[in-house]
Amino acid sequence: MKQWEVVIGIETHVQLSTRAKIFSGSSTAFGAAPNLQANAVDIALPGVLPVLNRRAVECAIRFGLAVDGEIAAKSVFARKNYFYPDLPKGYQISQYELPVVRGGRLPVQVGEREKMIALTRAHLEEDAGKSLHEGLGQAAQGRSGIDLNRAGTPLLEIVTEPDMRSAAEAVAYARALHALVRWIGICDGNMQEGSFRCDANVSIRPAGETLFGTRREIKNLNSFRFLQQAIDYEVRWQIATIEDGGSIEQATVLFDADSGETRAMRSKEDAHDYRYFPDPDLLPLVIDRQWVAQARAELPELPAARRERLMADSGLSAYDASILTASLDLANYYEATVTAAGKENAKICANWVMVDLAARLHREDRDIGESPISAAQLGGLIARIADGTISTSMARKVFDELCSGGQASSADAIIASQGLQQISDSGALTALIDELLAANPGMVAEFRSGREKAFNALVGQVMKATRGQANPQRVSELLRQKLA
Repeated sequence: MKQWEVVIGIETHVQLSTRAKIFSGSSTAFGAAPNLQANAVDIALPGVLPVLNRRAVECAIRFGLAVDGEIAAKSVFARKNYFYPDLPKGYQISQYELPVVRGGRLPVQVGEREKMIALTRAHLEEDAGKSLHEGLGQAAQGRSGIDLNRAGTPLLEIVTEPDMRSAAEAVAYARALHALVRWIGICDGNMQEGSFRCDANVSIRPAGETLFGTRREIKNLNSFRFLQQAIDYEVRWQIATIEDGGSIEQATVLFDADSGETRAMRSKEDAHDYRYFPDPDLLPLVIDRQWVAQARAELPELPAARRERLMADSGLSAYDASILTASLDLANYYEATVTAAGKENAKICANWVMVDLAARLHREDRDIGESPISAAQLGGLIARIADGTISTSMARKVFDELCSGGQASSADAIIASQGLQQISDSGALTALIDELLAANPGMVAEFRSGREKAFNALVGQVMKATRGQANPQRVSELLRQKLA
């Protein structure tokens, strides 16, 4: 059976965190009634002129530095000409031949391995408006409305090389990029509101072939799950089409989340179809080295550097470090937990944050910023596990109490008020073990005949007698000494 190789490149539209639009003073706040945030520039009244938003440029510089790209000393805005009802000017102001950022790369974690995805460019542009086909009232049935609130919203379009070879790699890249733009503070990453949208260019070719196949572009994927589903379906469709004797035509397609299928929307345009030319209303964008140096000084420690430091300082695996640096808030929470618990307990802290806390946040549909337990509280709890004050099972009771927002504000207070201190005293435990061995000669005989389950049953008896407060490790040690 013929083997196929999948080739994927991704274009991502990142809405930049600015209060005003890229070429006007209109607000970018989400949720306003249609057309309330569109001024004369946005709706292209005659005689208006665009004025570039400096903050949008700063966001582009920060991104270029974060991916080790080249910040262009001079870049040019161009007009991308096409006609659509939600594009008031009949063209979109974008960048073409001279983008603000060239090249760059982004490391992504795909399971247990790391892959470096090369970036082609990142360029500034304005968003279009939005066509509304529903919710317009009875009088407008069969018609569409136009909302120009998004028209002029600042975007950074980030384009990769065709480096990805599976939907899993594409999703890993999208997640890493999403985390990065939020980490460096240039985008809120809200996919439901359209702040982060991916277009996936997908093609296939026979395994071992070097020439690219014909690509189809899946537009406006606004969730990682849809990105995975859309690529998987598109790959299956392309393989089936070719193996049935058909051919792939270059096209723009949409993903139908209800059916789980892609469908062609229009034939795919090439750059010359848009008749790009420099916008005569905008001067070239000149970025001096001092501006770049200032932006570099203001960048936080980047995710890749943070991962390396956590691996070196805390002994974490590459996988654990990648999970804990999925967002800046999560990384900060984890390190604050380690500070409270003690650096020697870093691995235990990682386990509690990635397993127990993550499960609770998932159940309650919360983000780490809404955690019901503070890093200081969790660190204090872990410190009591590490010093033997409480067992892991007791710790989970204390954890639930802290998360429920009870009156006690710390693990120590809950342990003291509920008498949860673990019994580790050898004298007290030895006396109890002697009593239980005398009362259970049958279990002792079973153990000595080679049945390990009898030993576990004896440990269980001790734990039951102490209401779970005996140190299970110490109980096992003492019990084996007695039975020996």
